[in-house]
Amino acid sequence: MTQRYDTYKDSGVQWLGEIPGHWNCVRIKALFLNIREKNNPIQTEERLSLSIDKGVTLYSEKTTNLDRFKEDCSQYLLAQEDDIVLNSMNMIVGAVGKSKYFGCVSPAYYVIRLRDTSNYIDYYSQLLNIQKIRDVYRIMGKGIMAIDRGDGKVNTCRLKVPYDSFGSIKIPLPPLSEQHSIVSYLDDKCGKIDKMLEGKQKQIELLAEMKQRIIADAVTRGLNPEVKMKATNIPWLPEIPEHWELRKMKYLFRERNEKNHPAEPMLSATQTHGVILQSKYSGRVVVVNTGFEGLKLVKVGDFVIHLRSFQGGIELAHDQGIISPAYTVFSLNDSTQSDYFRYLFKSIPFIDLLKTCVTGIREGQNINYAKLKQNRIPLPPLDEQRAIVSYITDKTSKIDTLTLKLQKEIDSIKEYKQRLISDVVTGQIKVC
Repeated sequence: MTQRYDTYKDSGVQWLGEIPGHWNCVRIKALFLNIREKNNPIQTEERLSLSIDKGVTLYSEKTTNLDRFKEDCSQYLLAQEDDIVLNSMNMIVGAVGKSKYFGCVSPAYYVIRLRDTSNYIDYYSQLLNIQKIRDVYRIMGKGIMAIDRGDGKVNTCRLKVPYDSFGSIKIPLPPLSEQHSIVSYLDDKCGKIDKMLEGKQKQIELLAEMKQRIIADAVTRGLNPEVKMKATNIPWLPEIPEHWELRKMKYLFRERNEKNHPAEPMLSATQTHGVILQSKYSGRVVVVNTGFEGLKLVKVGDFVIHLRSFQGGIELAHDQGIISPAYTVFSLNDSTQSDYFRYLFKSIPFIDLLKTCVTGIREGQNINYAKLKQNRIPLPPLDEQRAIVSYITDKTSKIDTLTLKLQKEIDSIKEYKQRLISDVVTGQIKVC
C-alpha cells in the first residue's frame, strides 16, 4: 500500500492538481536559465545527440543516422554536464534528458541550467519528462508537421514548443532533502523495473533469432535435412538442395513503374506489416497535398524496396495504392509463388545480399535494383514452395504469439514505471 503525505493543498496548477502541503510551485524560468551560448569560437567538437529512449548521448557513439549535423558546428549550442537538453519539436514525445557530457547540440534544442545549484538536477530531469507535463507541452505546441521517414514509419506530428511558453509552466518545488529522497527511491525502484524489462526484451530477441533461423533454413535449404546439397559459388547462399534451380531475379520479376493514379490511397512500407494502407498504420497518416500523379502504383502481391530494405528486407504489398516514387516496385511473373518469396526476401541471408547492392552514404540510402536483379536466387519446385510456406507459417505463428504476449507485458510494465515516476515526483506518493 502506497503512503501519502499528511496534508495536501491545491497547487493552483491545472496539470498538477494537489501537492503536499509543505511544497511550493514555481515557474520553470524562475528555476532555470535558458542557455543560448553558441559554440563560436569553437570550444568543443563533441556533438551530442538526444533521443527518446537514451536521452543525451555522444553523437560519436550513435547507432542510427536519425541525427544529422552540419560540418560547421560554430552555431550549435553549448551544453555542460548536468544541463537539461530538450528537443523543442520532440519534447512532447519524450525527447528530454540530462547531459552527462560537455558538448554542443542543435540550435533547435533548448539547453537549461539550474539557477540555484543547491536544487537537485536529477529530480527535475525526471519531472520535466513525465506524461502529465508532456501533455502541457502538446497544448503549447505551435505548427504541425507529419514526417514520413521513408521506412514506413511516420514521426508523430511535431509541435514546436516556444521557450516563453515552456518557461511559464509552473512545476513543484519540494524541499531539497525530499528531492534527493525521491531520486534515490526512483533509482532503486526503476533499476529493478529496468532489469525486469531487460529480461523480457532479451526473450523477445531470442524468439526473433529463432524465427529468423527457421525462415532462413527453410527458404535456403528446404525441409528435408537428408536432401543432397549442391554448391552455388554465391557468397550469401553457399549451397542449396540439388534439385532446386537458381534463377536471376530479372527473369522471375518485372518492374512496375505505373504512375498517374491520384485517386488511389496512400500506402506505407512497414517492416512489421509489409506494404499497407497508411490509414491502417497505427492511425498515422502523412497528408500529401501535391504530387499524387508522380507516385507509383502498387498492386496486391507486388514487392516494394524502400529506404530501409537493406536492414529489414523487401516488403510484400497487402493493399493496392500509391507510394513514393523513390521506391522500387516489382511483381512476380508467376504470382502463385509470391508467398515463398515473401519469406525469402525477409530472410537474413537475402538481407546480406541487399547490403551489397546499396548506394549512397547517408540517410536515404537506396538499393540499386539494376544490380540486384542480376543476382541469382533459389527457386524450389512449386509444391515444395507451398510446403515451406506452410511450415514457416505454423512455426512462426507460435513464436509470434509468445512475442506478442511478452510485448504486452513490457508495455504494461513501462506504463507502471511511468505512473510511478509521475506519482512520486508530483508528491502523490510519499517516499521519505
